[in-house]
Amino acid sequence: MKIVIGSDHGGYELKSKLIEYLKEEKYGVDDMGTHSKESCDYPLIGFDVAKAVGCGQADMGILICRTGAGMAIIANKVHGVRAAACYDKEMAKSAREHNNCNIIVFAANYSDFKQAKEMLKIWLTTEPLGDRHERRVKQIKDIESKLNPSARPATKQRPCSG
Repeated sequence: MKIVIGSDHGGYELKSKLIEYLKEEKYGVDDMGTHSKESCDYPLIGFDVAKAVGCGQADMGILICRTGAGMAIIANKVHGVRAAACYDKEMAKSAREHNNCNIIVFAANYSDFKQAKEMLKIWLTTEPLGDRHERRVKQIKDIESKLNPSARPATKQRPCSG
């Protein structure tokens, strides 16, 4: 499984620790930045991660900023992305089971490494429930396509651009 990860300067330390953990667990990880604690603009990094997930270049994504709100907002602008800011293990599990969330967003100000690692482990190993939840995710996809008819559904074969 290939995972893309990105953070702003406020999430840099947590991102670095999560990358180490993911590599220990034998996940393929692509770090999309930032690469220091120097102040940066989160929308560009969040967009790069979301675009990689939305167009199928990565299976799942992780975003981190101080509150989780900004990264979740930018990620959910990208066709094919269902990003959820998660603050506890139950939320991480539900985001996968009910929403088939493909990007998890962490708030560095509210989750330390231990908490984020526990949420991530649950999120990565939880399968979507299907049934009524699958129907609702399909409705989300249909609405997304109606709002942006020029965007094609993401496939692993479709190259990313722009």
